[in-house]
Amino acid sequence: MKCVFVQLRCKPGTTYQVADRIYEREFASEIYSTSGEYDLLLKIYVEEEADVGKYINDKILDIDGITRSLTTMTFRAF
Repeated sequence: MKCVFVQLRCKPGTTYQVADRIYEREFASEIYSTSGEYDLLLKIYVEEEADVGKYINDKILDIDGITRSLTTMTFRAF
């Protein structure tokens, strides 16, 4: 499994609704509310052979209220 971090920017006033929808879908291992340029930080695990872009598009970006995302791929944990 590949560990991937996804940051999401939400429309004003929708962050908690977006987080609830993600939680209901049960694919994120961790969901954090954050300060700064993005509103939410997700930690997800994706199958090694999976297309990460398609996975994120299919599982996350169809949720109403998300205006932007930033994906960070990981390589090694220390």
